[in-house]
Amino acid sequence: MSDLLGAGSPSATAAIPPVSAAEGLRLGWIRRLWPILRPQRRLVITSFLLGVAALIIQVAVPTIVGTAIDQSIASTGQRLEPYLVVLAVLALARAALSVIYRFGLYRMAYRVEYDLRTLLYRHYTGLSFSFFDRVQTGQLISRAQSDVRSVQLYLAVAPLIATSIISFAVAIGVMLWTNVGLTIAAVIALPGVYVVGVALRNRLFPLSWIIQGRQAEVATVVEESVAGVRVVQSFAAEDRQVRAMATAARRLRWANVEQGLIRARLAPLLENLPRIGSVLVLLYGGWLVIEGRLEIGAIIAFNSYIVLLQVPFRFLGFFLILGQRARASAERIFELLDEESEIVDPAEPRDLDHVTGRVEFRDVHFGYGDGPDVLDGVDLTIEPGETVAIVGATGSGKSTLGRLLCRFYDPRSGSVRLDDVDVRDLRVADVRSNVVVVPDEPFLFSTSLRDNLTYGRPDLQGRSTDDTGGPDRAADDADVPTDLRAVAHAVDADRFITAFDDGYDTVVGERGYTLSGGQRQRVSLGRALLVEPAVLVLDDATSAIDVHVEHHIHEALRAARSDRTTVLIAHRLSTITLADRVVLLDGGRIVAAGTHAELLDGVPRYREILASTLVAEEAEGTGTDGSDQPEDAT
Repeated sequence: MSDLLGAGSPSATAAIPPVSAAEGLRLGWIRRLWPILRPQRRLVITSFLLGVAALIIQVAVPTIVGTAIDQSIASTGQRLEPYLVVLAVLALARAALSVIYRFGLYRMAYRVEYDLRTLLYRHYTGLSFSFFDRVQTGQLISRAQSDVRSVQLYLAVAPLIATSIISFAVAIGVMLWTNVGLTIAAVIALPGVYVVGVALRNRLFPLSWIIQGRQAEVATVVEESVAGVRVVQSFAAEDRQVRAMATAARRLRWANVEQGLIRARLAPLLENLPRIGSVLVLLYGGWLVIEGRLEIGAIIAFNSYIVLLQVPFRFLGFFLILGQRARASAERIFELLDEESEIVDPAEPRDLDHVTGRVEFRDVHFGYGDGPDVLDGVDLTIEPGETVAIVGATGSGKSTLGRLLCRFYDPRSGSVRLDDVDVRDLRVADVRSNVVVVPDEPFLFSTSLRDNLTYGRPDLQGRSTDDTGGPDRAADDADVPTDLRAVAHAVDADRFITAFDDGYDTVVGERGYTLSGGQRQRVSLGRALLVEPAVLVLDDATSAIDVHVEHHIHEALRAARSDRTTVLIAHRLSTITLADRVVLLDGGRIVAAGTHAELLDGVPRYREILASTLVAEEAEGTGTDGSDQPEDAT
């Protein structure tokens, strides 16, 4: 009872082992969900037993009422007060039991919902990039939201329906004990109810799967339209997105309407077939009373039991719909949970005590999905502390090198090595704590600048608050940790951050779009530097920053840690000239390497790529965020 009423914390999330599709069908979704249900079994059993006690009281009431009528009115004239007291006590007891057991069941269902959401999200974060390359975000959101909700609702309602079925069985037993003939008349329509129920279930399941899938389609359109609202409005494509939404909504509407039509045809039969029994009971029972073979109280009690018989059938259609939707949702959830990541820790990982930052690509071949090789036999060695620029035309595989180094993907053949150890022999967390990639299009969370900068260092996220619970601007300067301030200075971000009213506690908008492109890049760069990686990969990470500021940032990076290995995936001349060595990547192969001056003098292909880059920059303007130029060029 303490577990039922106590505040308690949600159960620890258990793992659901992945299985093959055939094995999943054999086990069934409830059995596959058992690792999450197991910690709740005491709560379920306790709630269920209290529910059974409540239904026993419910079944006893018609008999007591019938006895009261027979003894107090029809025969002896006995007073009704004792029966009224008993009925009042039973009503209070049943009310109390119903409150407790329903609370327990919903508590269980919400705990399972919490565990399932947490399990799904943890699984999402562990999946490889290749999975997210091929799966729509809306599908993932739908399965973590509406599908989990469908399972939760079924788990909350199913035990309630089960208690109704038990009350049905108990009521049948009492009715048989009272009069077999009347009982047969009451249940004569039940075989027809079973046939209709099976037909309803068989028609609803495929539609339930379609409905869940089309809800995911709607979620995908909404997510892409909101996330890409700037692109939509830039191309005046609002009407096109509305049409896409209308198409997805129309497909969902069709499936829901079809489900509604099936329910409209069959659900009324499920609810009303048992009423045939009521008519037969009144006819046959009335004749028995007239013949003196049955008391009036007994037929009144029988009518009450007929109501109990109807309750499960009244909800049977809803229960079948809910069950089929929960089954479809659970199978969609398990479909994701059965997805195994391509990037996993080795069985016996090697340890790196001190990472010097030596990087090596040995005969690396790689392609995305089933596509052709993007990298075709790349051999490259970068010594500790060296700054190397990777230059190449669009699609030459520059960014892919950084993704392989961080082990976002694994090569098809060859090896990527960190300090002469294949990254596949290291823990994924160890690789990514020592190698950090800063992309050209940074992603910022809709939280404070402080939280975005310290995302990899949560120990630096403490802050002062004022009397209202908000950030204390007066204490901001003293509250900013030294390491955070130093990094912000290094990337030239402290100046614009402190210009905001709330300083480091300024909350940025969705994806950081309340900042300029250059400001976002500097915050992203500071976030990477704060974790002090041994290898820093800048994938056009300063493309929106003024060239003068870019030079200042790179000088600050060198001063902050001269032994850090830096890989510059670049196209701007101002970035390339900051490197100790330049590597030219063309057609997935390294075709030249040397200093910028050496390649400029001796490699025509290098000059062509630089020339095309300069033309593109001139066509676009400055190639930097305009908000950086007036202030940062000084």
